[in-house]
Amino acid sequence: MSTASSSSIHWADTARQQAFAAWLAAVAPAHGLLPETVRPASADASFRRYFRVDAAKDAAQGSFIIMDAPPEKEDCHPFVAVDRLLDGGGVNVPHILAWDEPQGFMLLSDLGEHTFLSTLEATDYEHAPGSANRARYQAAIDELVRLQGVAPGEGEQALPPYDDALLQREMDLFPEWYIGKLRQQVLTEQQQTQLAQVFALIKAQVLSQANVLVHRDYHSRNLMANPADSTARPGVIDFQDAVRGPVTYDLVSLLRDAYVIWDEDIQLDYAVRYWERARKAGLPVPADFADFWRDFEWMGLQRHLKVLGIFARLALRDGKRQYLDDIPRVWTYAHRVASRYQGLGPLARLLEQCEAAHGGTQTQVGYTF
Repeated sequence: MSTASSSSIHWADTARQQAFAAWLAAVAPAHGLLPETVRPASADASFRRYFRVDAAKDAAQGSFIIMDAPPEKEDCHPFVAVDRLLDGGGVNVPHILAWDEPQGFMLLSDLGEHTFLSTLEATDYEHAPGSANRARYQAAIDELVRLQGVAPGEGEQALPPYDDALLQREMDLFPEWYIGKLRQQVLTEQQQTQLAQVFALIKAQVLSQANVLVHRDYHSRNLMANPADSTARPGVIDFQDAVRGPVTYDLVSLLRDAYVIWDEDIQLDYAVRYWERARKAGLPVPADFADFWRDFEWMGLQRHLKVLGIFARLALRDGKRQYLDDIPRVWTYAHRVASRYQGLGPLARLLEQCEAAHGGTQTQVGYTF
């Protein structure tokens, strides 16, 4: 890699920079890569980094993605295993073209530069029912149904279960990072008991749902879109944490996204469309949409409690303060559900207490971009 291309990329480790340059020079001829064109593509919430590199004009593909995942910090095996599983099932994921397992460098096909989020239009849905937004969500729902139709592996190759222990570990991030460290609230013994009871209710409801392959982060920043074609199949990325889990999980990730919030009637519209497609595809959704919607809401509550903890941790521990801007949306989702169902009242009051201590209850309505 030339000095020119290195200058746009920050390397904290000179030895890794040199290893990257040597690896790139070795794989470039087979794929027609132009090493001098390497530039940052995106960052990750983990230690992974992504670069984009152009190919020669006569190459079959115009550009490629390179993953930089230091092995001592990132294990690429789950990514590779899930990518191959989804790719084999016809899901639109990157193709793995080269992988240096010992060094943690990987060459991938390029699904494009535009996230689903970046292509959404700030338009009034009800007055523009044929909008590009609707077409994009329909395409994302179709891709989700395809993903959920992929068998989550068998035996030693099976994806891990979204079991009681994992659900609990995720929700434990909420009192530790959001309540305690971000909002600096100390729970009374009574509140601790009530929160444990709420967690038990959530887990029981979620664990009763039928299981499929779960992406775990199927949202607007992990789908790549074609800005010129709102009906095009989205590309799916960041799937390495996939599990076997509740059928409603990924739809919650899409429709109650931490980065965009829609009015509930719009969420319902999309959820019905998904439910109809899922039933036709033979996915294990409830026969009654009202039962499905209840499952969707409880699953969403578990996810949003986890996300509140994760965003607080990213801001406080990892210095990624931009995630604080997304907390009001997630809080709104969690508070609405906690205020709606029997047994969740203590959680709703606790959420209100945390935000009141922060300077006022955070609420958002409508959609935001």
